[in-house]
Amino acid sequence: MKFKRIFIFFYCLSSFMYGQNHSQYADSIRISSAIPELNYAVISGNKVLETEALGLHSVDLKDVASLNDRFHIGSNTKAMTAFVIAKYVEKRKLKWNTRFFAIFPDLKKTSKKEYYNITLEKLLSHQALIQPFQGENDPAVPDFKGNSQEKRNQFGQFVLTLDPVKTDPDHQYVYSNAGYTLATMMIEKVTGKSWEQLVDQVFNKDLKLDVKLSWPENQIDKDTWGHSFENNKLIPVPSNTDYHLDYTEPAGDLNIKLTDYIKFIQLNIQGLQGHDNYLKASTYNFIHKGIEGYSLGWFNSYENNQDFSTHSGTAGTYYTIAAIDRKKFIAYIIFTNSFNEATVNGVRMLMRKLKKDYGS
Repeated sequence: MKFKRIFIFFYCLSSFMYGQNHSQYADSIRISSAIPELNYAVISGNKVLETEALGLHSVDLKDVASLNDRFHIGSNTKAMTAFVIAKYVEKRKLKWNTRFFAIFPDLKKTSKKEYYNITLEKLLSHQALIQPFQGENDPAVPDFKGNSQEKRNQFGQFVLTLDPVKTDPDHQYVYSNAGYTLATMMIEKVTGKSWEQLVDQVFNKDLKLDVKLSWPENQIDKDTWGHSFENNKLIPVPSNTDYHLDYTEPAGDLNIKLTDYIKFIQLNIQGLQGHDNYLKASTYNFIHKGIEGYSLGWFNSYENNQDFSTHSGTAGTYYTIAAIDRKKFIAYIIFTNSFNEATVNGVRMLMRKLKKDYGS
C-alpha cells in the first residue's frame, strides 16, 4: 500500500475536567462514526477545561486509547511551520516581506516571471499563486535525489517553472502545500539548518514538547494506527508503509500527543490575549489576523458573531481539527486516527456541540 500527500505560560495538565464533560457524547459520536480512536480537548490560555481519550489504537487491536497517544496532524503542521519561521523573523533572519528571489537569485532565470515578486508572507498565506500539490491532478514530479532538504530544494526549483494558478472572485488565495516548501527553503537558507532541525530546536529543545516527523511509530511502540478507507472498510496502516508527501513535509508531516499540542495552542491563545511568550504578542496577532481569509497557517473563520482561527489536517489516515475562539480565548481540538466522510461528519458534530456549550 502506498500513500502520497493526500516562561512560557504552560500550566499543569492536572487542571483537567473543569466545568462541562462531553466524554459520553463524544464516545457516542466516535462509535456511530466508526472512528477507532478520538482524543479531544477544550482549553483556555491557562487551563485545560476538558479532555478525553476514547477508543482503541486500531480496529484490529485492543490497545486502549490514552492521552499519551500520538496523532499525525496533516495540514495542521502549517501553523507549526509558520510558528518556527516567525521565531526567526523575530530574530531578524528574514522579514515577512522578504522576496524569495532575494534569497535565491540564481533560481530566477529558470522561474516564471509571475513569481518574481513572491514574498515569505505571500507563500505562507497562499497568495503566491503556487500550484497546490494536494494530491489531485498534480503535475508529474521528477524523482529527485539527495537528503530531504536537497529534495525540497529541487522540488521548489521545479515548482517555479510551472504556470501559476488563478484565483477566483471569492478567494484571494489558492491553498498550496508547495508554497510552504518554498517558504521553508527561505528559512533553511538563512539559518543554515534544515526544517527538521528547526522543528527539533523550536519545539523539542526550546519549548520542551515532543514533536516527531511523519506517522506515529506503531511497529516498535504501541501507538495509534492511522486508517485508510477502502472498499467501504477502515484499513489499519502500519507506520512503515511506503508513504511520502512529495517534498511538502513542512505543509503536513508532523505527529504529536494531544497533551503537547494543547501547550502549543495555549501559547497562541496567550499571544492573542496580548501576552508575550516564546513569540511576541504582536507576532501572534499577525500570524492569526494579519491577512484576511487565510493568514499564516490559520484560516480566518467568522460565524455567529464569533471570530475563529481554525484549521484541519489529514494525509488520508488521520483527521485533526483545531479552532481558537479569538473573542472568548477558548480553543477546541479533536484528533482522530481515521479519515473518511463519516470521520469528518462525526468530528464536525462534536465540534459544534463543544462550541455551543462552551461558547454560548
